[in-house]
Amino acid sequence: MQQPAPPVVGLIVVAAGTGQRLGHGIPKARVLCGGRTLLEHALDAVSASGVAAAVVVVLPPGDTVLAAVVEAAAGAAPRGCRITSVPGGAARVASVRAGLAALPPAAEIVLVHDAARALTPPAVFQRVAAAVRAGAPAVIPVVPVADTIKVVRADVVESTPDRAGLRAVQTPQGFAAASLRSAHNGSAAADPGITDDAMLMEALGVPVRVVDGDPLAFKVTTPLDLTVAEAVLALRRDGRGAADPSPSGRSTDVPE
Repeated sequence: MQQPAPPVVGLIVVAAGTGQRLGHGIPKARVLCGGRTLLEHALDAVSASGVAAAVVVVLPPGDTVLAAVVEAAAGAAPRGCRITSVPGGAARVASVRAGLAALPPAAEIVLVHDAARALTPPAVFQRVAAAVRAGAPAVIPVVPVADTIKVVRADVVESTPDRAGLRAVQTPQGFAAASLRSAHNGSAAADPGITDDAMLMEALGVPVRVVDGDPLAFKVTTPLDLTVAEAVLALRRDGRGAADPSPSGRSTDVPE
């Protein structure tokens, strides 16, 4: 008996952030790290993972430099993978929505990845995709929190959550395509406090499963993060690898 074809996976790479905190005066995805843009590194990992049949990169409107990066990646994409780009919106939610609109209707699973997590290992993409294929409607990669976390209000500590139950969230995040589209059409999508797609699913009461992330999937947000990323790449070039590069273990999904 013939086995059914595996579900088609689409992948959105969000690369429309301004990168104000990084301080380079250009979109973050265009910043060089080890001689190549952060977007190039991110697309390398996407291609190496082999999970997606369609990749849509969401770019700052009119950015010809990043458009050329996407065009080059499309020319070198593995067989069976199509890479395209679309302009992003004013906020992350709008950018993801633009990416969703550009994915082929056949995509039953959607992964959403931040280009700023440029060194994310291919295995993280594979774990997330596998969990959604196994039936989870929403999946996020996480790592344990290293620091003690305090809830602070008006410069006074209110409480200290149990660190054992806390996790730092990374990308790619994976979803059943129909569920993600419904979430982006819901009222929660208009909330400016939404910082990732998993929050939209939570607002709909959709259970969000976690899988192991990776310290290398840290988000390049500050100059220190960029320095760490460059050090990781230098270690790779030297053949020494990199164990835990995150400068603080805290790179969660916060607005650009």
